[in-house]
Amino acid sequence: MSDSPRFTVGDQDFLLDGEPLRLVSGALHYFRVHPDQWEHRLAAARAMGLNTVETYLPWNLHEPEPGRYDFSGGLDVERFVQLAADAGLYVLLRPGPYICAEFELGGLPWWLLRDPDMRLRSSYQPFLDAVDVWFDEVVPRLLPTLITQGGPTIMVQVENEFGSYGADPGYLNHLAEGLRTRGVDVPLFTSDGPEEHMLTNGLVPDVLATVNFGSRAPEAFAALRRHRPTGPLMCMEFWCGWFDHWGELHHVRDADDAAATLDDILGAGGSVNFYMWHGGTNFGYLSGANHGTGYEPTITSYDYDAPLNEWGAATPKFHAFRDVIAKHLGTPLTEEPPAVHLAEFGPVRLTDKAPVLGNLVSVGKYETAPTVEEAGIGYGFAVYRTALPEGTTTLRVPIVNDRAQIFVDGVEIGVLERYGADEIAVPAGQVLEILLENQGRVNYGPHLHDRKGLLAGVLANGVRLADWEVLRLADLPEIEFGTTAEGPIYRRGVLEIDEPADTFLDLPGFTKGFAWVNGFNLGRFWDRGPQTRLYVPKPVLTAGRNEIVVLDLHPGTADTVEFVAEPALGEVDVFRGSLG
Repeated sequence: MSDSPRFTVGDQDFLLDGEPLRLVSGALHYFRVHPDQWEHRLAAARAMGLNTVETYLPWNLHEPEPGRYDFSGGLDVERFVQLAADAGLYVLLRPGPYICAEFELGGLPWWLLRDPDMRLRSSYQPFLDAVDVWFDEVVPRLLPTLITQGGPTIMVQVENEFGSYGADPGYLNHLAEGLRTRGVDVPLFTSDGPEEHMLTNGLVPDVLATVNFGSRAPEAFAALRRHRPTGPLMCMEFWCGWFDHWGELHHVRDADDAAATLDDILGAGGSVNFYMWHGGTNFGYLSGANHGTGYEPTITSYDYDAPLNEWGAATPKFHAFRDVIAKHLGTPLTEEPPAVHLAEFGPVRLTDKAPVLGNLVSVGKYETAPTVEEAGIGYGFAVYRTALPEGTTTLRVPIVNDRAQIFVDGVEIGVLERYGADEIAVPAGQVLEILLENQGRVNYGPHLHDRKGLLAGVLANGVRLADWEVLRLADLPEIEFGTTAEGPIYRRGVLEIDEPADTFLDLPGFTKGFAWVNGFNLGRFWDRGPQTRLYVPKPVLTAGRNEIVVLDLHPGTADTVEFVAEPALGEVDVFRGSLG
């Protein structure tokens, strides 16, 4: 295979200007790192001995609504790629359309689910049409970054781990052809797990095949060779850590065990991409979920027990990996990664209050309860409101995706969660309001079509309720604060500091909600754990006044948060050699 005059895929090696090139790459998602910290993270990549950085492109962030695009600020992928080049790194791009990444709906836009017949990741024509429009927008932006145009991008991925999802060669061929016809003239690649069905269904003719695993490298490479006898060996996702769900322990992989697998990969002559090399954070509402024995939403932190942790500091795994890389590249690596300073700013009392249910914006009225997608609410929360029939004593909500706080005349009467109890006793009252929280759409597997809302409606004494109004939460600048409020509330306070620094927001006594610093959404907190503090990037803070807002879904007596210098990712679960 040969697509680029500089970078080519040979029978056994990657070649740069005809000379073998071993790729030592790390996954770094620009959309999970504050853009003012990109250069810091890329410098750390060079210090560990990486020569390449890899990133997904999240379609859902770049096209939040059909035809409206955002490539600014933290989504300026072109700037990120240029900074990688400035740091002396090559780039691997993975533009989807599906990326998984433990990200909301696997990076697919929520608005695709407005189509009741939508078949994601398939040859379903409306899906292909939407993908083509996305490619028409994103590919021209990527072309100047290709090595054939003088940029650092050496390869581009087709889809992502499709072999674990289905079998649709027409769909994969459509994507590969779509990239090529739009001008992508560097090698394309696929990545799949080493299981037989994954490689059988995920490979594309004339496209480099790579394999994803966390251990047992010889077996994984042997499986790849059974399908592709020639071509460079590459572990495109070396799972050197793992992610966490709410209610679990924090996953940590033994550094020596992971380094031994890396030694096996490089010892076999393979190239590697660490997944994750630096995980970052699921800021805002964009964390995804898995669906195994039940619904499993992902926490805000995407630390991943990676070599570079969530706040950008090198870990023992960083140094263990650097030693293995130096061994195989034959060059001592002595450059130290740039330092990270963590600061403690102390407590902040949140004195201002505003009621959540008193700061709503109507989005429409409906005969039957719509999904949030039908109502046009992409992420976060929706409020369903209707009148209760006289004499209602019991409500039944057969399907709650994902969590519903139920109010009668403004008073909370209970909470229903996905796959939990579906009935609740109702006191006498007139107005029913349901605060529905989308905790992240499923990002992997057969449950990907994860529409949110009250999918089977609401029954009062067995009779389905009608005449619904759906409302969204007001945007942060629109919220009217005072000194008193009831029910779910926003709390606001001010942090005064002399000099910004990375820090962590601790919320002792708070149960569940979201937090903002100067309008920047830090993500979800939940006392269910394992994570109990939120990372606050230094660039979010300013010298002087800083506005702190907390959405407190279950307010109690706690009204004070604290900025501390230590993370709290929870009690750990250490695993060895159990991935792939």
